[in-house]
Amino acid sequence: MTLWTPEWKVVIGAVEYTDITISNLTITSGRTDIYSQPVAGYCNLTLINTSSNTIELNINDSLSIQIKDSNGDFIAIYGGTLTDIDITVHSAGTLGVTQAISIIALGALARLPRLTWSDNLARDYDGDQMYAVLSQYLLGSWNQVSGAAQWSTYDATETWQNAVNIGLGEIDQPGDYDLATHTHDEIDVYSLAKEIATSGFGYLYEDSQGRIGYADSTHRNEYLTANGYLELDARDALAAGISTSTRAGDIRNNVTIKYGSHGGASVSANDPESIALYGELGQIIETVLHDQVDADDQADFYLALRANPAAVFKGITYQLASPELSDEDRDALLSVFMGLPINITNLPSNISNGAFQGFVEGWTFRAGFNTLSLTMNVTPTEFSLQAVRWNGVSATESWNTLGIIDWLNAVQVA
Repeated sequence: MTLWTPEWKVVIGAVEYTDITISNLTITSGRTDIYSQPVAGYCNLTLINTSSNTIELNINDSLSIQIKDSNGDFIAIYGGTLTDIDITVHSAGTLGVTQAISIIALGALARLPRLTWSDNLARDYDGDQMYAVLSQYLLGSWNQVSGAAQWSTYDATETWQNAVNIGLGEIDQPGDYDLATHTHDEIDVYSLAKEIATSGFGYLYEDSQGRIGYADSTHRNEYLTANGYLELDARDALAAGISTSTRAGDIRNNVTIKYGSHGGASVSANDPESIALYGELGQIIETVLHDQVDADDQADFYLALRANPAAVFKGITYQLASPELSDEDRDALLSVFMGLPINITNLPSNISNGAFQGFVEGWTFRAGFNTLSLTMNVTPTEFSLQAVRWNGVSATESWNTLGIIDWLNAVQVA
């Protein structure tokens, strides 16, 4: 454990700013619960400019917020594009003028609702369909390259696949579910991507570089198997605000899954015991799954997830500048991402029996003078873990490498 003070780097467009002070920084990313797809991340930031240098800002300029970790390396914690710019004279005197520059930026997902798709989408797995849609808009083409571009100024280490990447992140391919052909007269790209993600039991996300990625239904299983949980002690968190939430409104005990092109077919599942306790609480979920067996599997999983109330971790806040926090934990929290598995111990006994395991769904950074806090909401592990599907297991895997699999890890393949 060492004393740590936030050191910032702000990159707007291609220009780095180091002679300005950050004030009133708030970054919100991810989603509020596991039942919905995320919306665009949000950054609200005020820069205090005490120099006479002009700061060039334009709507749609890229914004990167970076912070120095315990190793002295700058790491990105947010990437987006500017949507609002306000410049105000903060003070003036013989020593010069101080400006307050207020900036609002949105993450890459904000671009998708403004794009339209009117083509057919061939039957394929969810990850491949997602790549087919997003790559059309987020990977450039030759006719988009400036006529003034020169080979001598291009990054020689760039790969051909990402040579004109304007926002495409990691896409899990091929995915886990066989999806039917999509036929749309016209639909916005966010709605189409959301349809694919929901059908594939996966989710969209924004990475810290400001790119759009897609995690398939077994993405979290595979990460947890390879990396385990991030171990956190609740005694290092701010006590005020630690909370879990159990809501009757989350219960669904009669689930219908529509599947096929345009949702022309459907299957249903219900939980009689839950209905007897809470009354019938139904939900219809629109998908473009191709096969009935997959629709049956999803209906059963939704029912297992929502037939009875379960607590979710509504909020826990860590003050990252606290000397009580280890360098290792601080660096891991600075690199928080949607789907990060965490194990929180030493909670009050009436909160999840003193311990909670789950996956981060959303988070908020808040910065003040020499401080930075991180608040996370976390859903239970069982909400996310699904049995690995055959097409997701490496072809080189053999039975004798699996050893003895206990019930806790039965949905994972190492």
